[in-house]
Amino acid sequence: MLNMTLEQLRATASAGGVVSVTLKGEGSGFLMQIATRSGQDVFLVKARSTEPRRFGSPNSAMIVLREMGIVVAQIDATNWNPDQKEVTQNRDSRAQAMRQAHEAAAYNQWLVNEIQASIDDPRPNFSHEEVMAEMNVDMAASSKKKRA
Repeated sequence: MLNMTLEQLRATASAGGVVSVTLKGEGSGFLMQIATRSGQDVFLVKARSTEPRRFGSPNSAMIVLREMGIVVAQIDATNWNPDQKEVTQNRDSRAQAMRQAHEAAAYNQWLVNEIQASIDDPRPNFSHEEVMAEMNVDMAASSKKKRA
């Protein structure tokens, strides 16, 4: 089966290339299968992927179809199960992803600011060896305190 985006479906429909549309129940949603004049059946997919575009109800799919002038569609509810939970990304997980993205951006900005502050600091720099030697002394002293 081939795939078609919403824009491709719109162009195909306006050119008279759509023979029929079937809303196929799949889990708790519906997929849109389009029969074209070229004899190929295609599924409507999301704009930036090959993942089928899922509709929560035939009503929401019909709204999309009607907007492009397709007013007749069949419904195949053979594999439709309204009680089945979808394993798709919901609003909460998208919100969590956005929070994480904002936190990462804030951390990156903080890190850039810290690095720039270090670069701008007029005090003399210490070599890596000097810092590590001082840390080794501190760790040895801390280790001795724990043993005592």
